[in-house]
Amino acid sequence: MNQVIDPATRATAARLERELTAPVDICLPSGRLNPAAVGWSRRPLHRANLQGWGRNKRFEYWCIVARDFIVTANISHHDYRANVASTFIDLKSGHTISKRQNRWFPPAGTLSGHDPSAAMEASAEGITVRLAPIRNGTQIRVDNASVHVDLQVTEEPGRESMGVLVPWSERLFQYTRKNNCLPVEGSVWVDGVERRVRRGEAYAIHDHGRGRWPYSTWWNWAAGSGVTDGHEIGLQFGGKWTAGTPSTENALRIDGRLHKISQELTWTYDRSNWMAPWRIQGDRVELTFTPSIYHHHFFNRYVISARGDQCFGNFDGEIVSDAGKTLRVRSVFGLAEEVHRKW
Repeated sequence: MNQVIDPATRATAARLERELTAPVDICLPSGRLNPAAVGWSRRPLHRANLQGWGRNKRFEYWCIVARDFIVTANISHHDYRANVASTFIDLKSGHTISKRQNRWFPPAGTLSGHDPSAAMEASAEGITVRLAPIRNGTQIRVDNASVHVDLQVTEEPGRESMGVLVPWSERLFQYTRKNNCLPVEGSVWVDGVERRVRRGEAYAIHDHGRGRWPYSTWWNWAAGSGVTDGHEIGLQFGGKWTAGTPSTENALRIDGRLHKISQELTWTYDRSNWMAPWRIQGDRVELTFTPSIYHHHFFNRYVISARGDQCFGNFDGEIVSDAGKTLRVRSVFGLAEEVHRKW
């Protein structure tokens, strides 16, 4: 058994994290980290004025969970390499269709700007992903040989989500915004057969990132959306990559309100059996994640590599709100992963 109980992410005492309430630039005019940007927010306040070339990382990742399938859409731009990808997973049969392509030394592209009103699009051999702002939301379109996606995600004005700036140093840092419990509707066509997504029957999870990363990075990420005992619950947890920094990406979303968790959590899982139950624990989190689907990807060009082990399944257990109220979590569907990148 290769069970992971990472000392670097073992549950620790809560740290003091600053809540930001006004817009702020991520970078100083020199291109280095703006100390005033370190903190978290309930709404997107960080302006990604990244400068230079070679270490910047920009990405948009969407995961849509419907009753019987999952579909993802991803655009990422790493200065010298861009990636466009989408995966479809049938939750009943496990049938998976995955398409991901790299473009080397791509043009700057639409991810380089920070205009929230601009559409983002990327194409590579056999696949196109387009993310376009619409009234109160985002339209997601994916086109490849087997899968076509046309979905509309609703984000009502004033919605709370978790944005946080994680600093490794004055030169290396990452801003991420995690947004879950997003209503979605539209259609997904798989091999010409339409699968209708009706509002109220599916959730979207959005991971937005802008920053400048170290060469080698490990992380855990878990997220989920669902309803237990009449409460809409969003789960957002991370590990490894925030250890040793003044920030975490841990938060709960309960009935539309964000509850920040400023504590590194303990992640326990088995690398020799990714389908075995995972545990995520802390002072305000006691959850078991039971996988039902496992997805692996691996890319290796020696100097540059990417490995991901991602599971989808159900979260069960208990969480505690800011006010100290304990809430049950029952069969909240979501994902948990371990990823290693060298770039």
